[in-house]
Amino acid sequence: MARIDQSDNWHERHAPTISTFESLAIDAYGHLPDEFRALTGDLIIEVIDFPSDEIFEDMALETPFDLLGLFEGRGISERFSLETGETPNHITLYRRPILDYWAENEETLGDIITHVLIHEIGHHFGLSDDDMERIEDSAEEAAAER
Repeated sequence: MARIDQSDNWHERHAPTISTFESLAIDAYGHLPDEFRALTGDLIIEVIDFPSDEIFEDMALETPFDLLGLFEGRGISERFSLETGETPNHITLYRRPILDYWAENEETLGDIITHVLIHEIGHHFGLSDDDMERIEDSAEEAAAER
């Protein structure tokens, strides 16, 4: 019985780098609805392999693979107080846990990164799961139009 090659030329590919992840995240963020992006104010998106020891302990994680992303910053209700030395809102995506999740599920890497971004922003600002699902649908439509 003959076998059909279904490797899609993976022989020379490597796991996506941190810079590739950053590019995917910036692209995904750019396709989110304007009103959703406006919630974040200035936003820094960073990609690192795993959560720091401090975050690992603060969040009582069982393994470093338990956290895909983290939003750190000020919510809408906190933005109207004046404080000096304030830093922009910040999302960290954890590359290795996302890659692990990607390997175990039937989703594209771009879809997973978009999902993590939306949920990190959405949960921080108190959006419901239905609200976030509508935003994901809108982002998928925008990406399909490219």
